[in-house]
Amino acid sequence: MHKNILDSGAKLMVVDDMNPEDVAMLQALYSRSAESAETHLDKVKATGSGKFMSQFYVNYGHKSIADTGSTTMFIEDVSLLAAKAVQDWPLYSGQETSTRYIDMSKRHIIDPVGTSESRSILDAWMNFYRTNQERVQSILVRRYPKRPDEKDETYTRAIKARTFDVLRGFLPAGITTQLSWHTNLRQAGDHLVGLAQHPSAEIADVARGLQTLLAAQYPSSGFDRHIATVSGVGAKEGDASRTEWEAKYARDFAYPVTGRLHDTRMVMQQHAGFIAGTRWIEALKTRPRGCVLPHFMTDFGQFTFTFLLDFGSFRDIQRHRNGVCRMPLLDTSYGFEPWYLEQLGDPDNDNVGGLRDEAVKLIHELSPRIMKLTSDEVVRQYYTALGYRVACQVAYALPALVYVMELRSGKTIHPTLRRQIHVMVRLFQQHYPEIALHVDLDPDDWDVRRGDQTITKKS
Repeated sequence: MHKNILDSGAKLMVVDDMNPEDVAMLQALYSRSAESAETHLDKVKATGSGKFMSQFYVNYGHKSIADTGSTTMFIEDVSLLAAKAVQDWPLYSGQETSTRYIDMSKRHIIDPVGTSESRSILDAWMNFYRTNQERVQSILVRRYPKRPDEKDETYTRAIKARTFDVLRGFLPAGITTQLSWHTNLRQAGDHLVGLAQHPSAEIADVARGLQTLLAAQYPSSGFDRHIATVSGVGAKEGDASRTEWEAKYARDFAYPVTGRLHDTRMVMQQHAGFIAGTRWIEALKTRPRGCVLPHFMTDFGQFTFTFLLDFGSFRDIQRHRNGVCRMPLLDTSYGFEPWYLEQLGDPDNDNVGGLRDEAVKLIHELSPRIMKLTSDEVVRQYYTALGYRVACQVAYALPALVYVMELRSGKTIHPTLRRQIHVMVRLFQQHYPEIALHVDLDPDDWDVRRGDQTITKKS
C-alpha cells in the first residue's frame, strides 16, 4: 500500500498488490462499515490473502463487488476466431498478436475437420503466404521507393509491415494467435457464460477452460456455477434453467442474420434536440483536433452503418468497444477483397511475374473446396482466408463515431479499413457538414511511419 495524507486531512491510498477478491471485498466494506481501509487491510493480513472475502456473507442483491476485483488472463495458441470471440465484449481490454507486424508463417493452425483435404486447403493458403513475402516486398519497393529523408531502418520496417498488410489476406482464420484479457471478475463471469455455450467447439472449450481456472483462483466469485450445472455437483436451484436459456441464445445469436449488402448505408436515430441545440452545434463546429467529445453527447443519437469489409480489417474495427460491432460469419459468399489482389501487380508492369494470376487461381480453386469440406458453416470459417469480405454492422453514438472516423482515417491504418472509413466520413458529412471532423482523406495510403510503430528495448 502507498499512502499520502494531504494538508486538508484527506487520506489517499493506492493498493495494487493484493488478491483481486480481497481488493473487491475491501472496497465493498466501505458501504457497510465506517472504518478505514487500513483497518480492513490488517484483517486481510491476519486471515491470509484470498481468504478475506470468504469470511463475509454477501447479500447486496447485485454484482457490484465483483466489479472491483480485476484479473488478467493470457490466452495462447487459439484461432483468430476464438480471439475475436473473447474480444467481442464492450469492456474488453487487452492485446493480441498483430498479423500486420508479425510473420505468421510458423504458427500452428486449428484444423477441426482433420482430414487430408482440410489440411490441403490450409497448406495451400499458408504456402502462398510463406513463399511470396520476398516477391511482394520487391513489388512494394518499386511502388513506394525510399525518399532521401527516410531512415533505412524505418523504411525497411515499413515495407515489411506493408508486406504483411497484403499477405494477411491469404491467412486462414484457423491460424493461431495469442492475446491477453484484463477485466474485472464480474465482466469475466458474464462474458464467459455466453462463450461457454458458443456453437464453435473451440471457443466453448476455451471459455470453459477459463471458467475452471478462475473458479480455482477466485472461489468466492461464482465462476463455479456453470461447472456445477454441467457436472451436477454443487448445483443450486435455478442453475439448470438459467444455463439452458443462456445456451439457447448464445447459439441462436452468435452471428447476426443480415440481408445481402452491396454498398455502405448509414441509418441515424437522432435525438430530437440535437439540431435545435445551437450551443451544442457551436461546440461541435469549434472543437480543436485531439479533443474527445464529452460522454453526455452520447444522448444526441446513434448512427448505424452496414458495409462489406474483409474479415482481416473487420478485426481492426472490432477493437472499438464503445458501440455495437456484431461478429459476422466468415464465408466466401461476398468474394475476396480486390485490394489484396491489386497489391500483387507491379506498378510499372501490371502483373509482372504472374503473382496476381497465381492468387486469383488459388482463390478460385479453394473457394468451392471450402464450401464442400463440411456442411457446418461455423467450422468452414477456419479454412476461409482473412481476405474474404463479410457483412458488417456497427452502431455508435456520436462521440464514439467521431473518435472512430478520426482515428481510423489515418495513413497508418490498414488501407481496406481506411477506405471504408472514408466512405463513412463522407456519408456523415453530407448530413452534418457543420460538425468539425479532423480526418485524413488523402487518397495516398502509404506512410513510412509504419516503420516506427514498434517496441524496442531502451539502450
